[in-house]
Amino acid sequence: LEAASVCGVEFSVSTLADQVGGCAVLLRPLYELIRAHVFAGERVHGDETPVPVLAKHETRKGRLWTYVRDDRPFAGPAPPAAVFFYSRDRTAQHPERHLRDYDGILQADAYAGFNRLYEADRKPGPIVEAACWVHARRPFFVMADLVENARRKAPGKTPATISPLAVEAVRRIDALFEIERSINGHSVEQRRAGRQEFSAPLVADLERWMREQRAKLSRGNEVAKAMEYMLKRWPAFARFL
Repeated sequence: LEAASVCGVEFSVSTLADQVGGCAVLLRPLYELIRAHVFAGERVHGDETPVPVLAKHETRKGRLWTYVRDDRPFAGPAPPAAVFFYSRDRTAQHPERHLRDYDGILQADAYAGFNRLYEADRKPGPIVEAACWVHARRPFFVMADLVENARRKAPGKTPATISPLAVEAVRRIDALFEIERSINGHSVEQRRAGRQEFSAPLVADLERWMREQRAKLSRGNEVAKAMEYMLKRWPAFARFL
């Protein structure tokens, strides 16, 4: 693609790129204000996703990193915001650079590129890891959905290749999500009290159940892998309590 038509007028891609670049420069101060606001939060959610990038004669894969501050779940007064970073690859240097001045709580998946951020001797201080339950639930949900689809096709039968344990794991995790929905928007104190009264016993029971079931499964079992993902990081999963 060497040219583009705008209202019937042909513009070269380089001209359009220059215009986009000029807008980016003008908007940079606003971007910096949003970035500062996001990383002023006591906790942020971080994630990344692949994005297609146009290049000469091909489409390449880049990475879009997103960090979100949202204090509304605990009735915080600060407005929600998200800041984005782009990179050409997924190496650890990128989140380490993005979060170099941050020392709060990071809610994220188990991406290894975050690991050095959690080290005790990190400067300006260690970031506290809060594992993401949505990421942990996902593989169980995929397997549970396969079970339910199979049951609809053949009532009364469960496919031998898929363990119904996945269905039970989703049920137990969803019970925690339901508690979170019931306390959403309440004060920090109310949410903590609700989690201690209602969620903590469910989390303790979930850990016991997972460890018991994991011991019965082979290493290559997909349910076992999903359980292992959580059990290896259990303190981070229980941190929200």
